[in-house]
Amino acid sequence: MAEFTYAIVEELGVLSETSRGWTKELNLISWNGREPKYDIREWAPEHEKMGKGVTLSNEEVAELQRLLGGLDLGASEF
Repeated sequence: MAEFTYAIVEELGVLSETSRGWTKELNLISWNGREPKYDIREWAPEHEKMGKGVTLSNEEVAELQRLLGGLDLGASEF
C-alpha cells in the first residue's frame, strides 16, 4: 500500500461520537502536502487512526451548503 501524509490544518467541528470514542469530524486537511480540502471522516481519539471519509473542494462545499440550505429537515418522513 502506498504511503501518504496528512496534516490537519484546522479542526472545524465534531458531528457525532461513537460509544467507543471515535468522532465524526469536519476538518480542513492537507493530503500529501497539497492544498487543504474539507474532509468528513471518523477519527480515533488523538487522531491516531482514521476511517474512510469524503474530501471536498471549496466549490463542492459551497454546492453542498446550497443543497442543504434547501432541505426542510423538520418535515422528513422516512
